[in-house]
Amino acid sequence: MIILGLILLLVGWLAKISILTTIGIVLVVVGAVLYLLGTTGRAIGGRKHWF
Repeated sequence: MIILGLILLLVGWLAKISILTTIGIVLVVVGAVLYLLGTTGRAIGGRKHWF
């Protein structure tokens, strides 16, 4: 999710498409939060790991 967010962020920034940039930022933030919660050992949505 983080990689997809970075790709959308770069494409949106290079092509000057603001909606892709916004979606990319949201995906990067959500992916980072899920990654951090997953590394701390917290169960998210009933699953121990997200991969």
